Amino acid sequence: MNRIEQIKQMLEKTPADDFLKHALALEYLKAGEEISAKETFINLLENNPHYVGSYYHLALLLDRQGDRDAAIRYFEQGMQVAKEKGDHHAFNELRSAYEEMVY
Repeated sequence: MNRIEQIKQMLEKTPADDFLKHALALEYLKAGEEISAKETFINLLENNPHYVGSYYHLALLLDRQGDRDAAIRYFEQGMQVAKEKGDHHAFNELRSAYEEMVY
């Protein structure tokens, strides 16, 4: 059984586990399944907009797919959430990637 299948099984038992949803999206990325990764990240953020780590990965994915405007929006949203949460580390990572993209 691969990691994606393992995480999906765990999610069947705890479907509200945002950590597992994030992990699933990352595994999709590793497997080259960008559509599934994108859908998983977006679904996670729609249900929990405070899961700040997903903004970074989703924005990078969108940029790779050529949707720079959406990537910028997700970086900006992520920076706002990180700022509200007082998560300086996440804010700095998001800002650094954002500035690299914009400037």
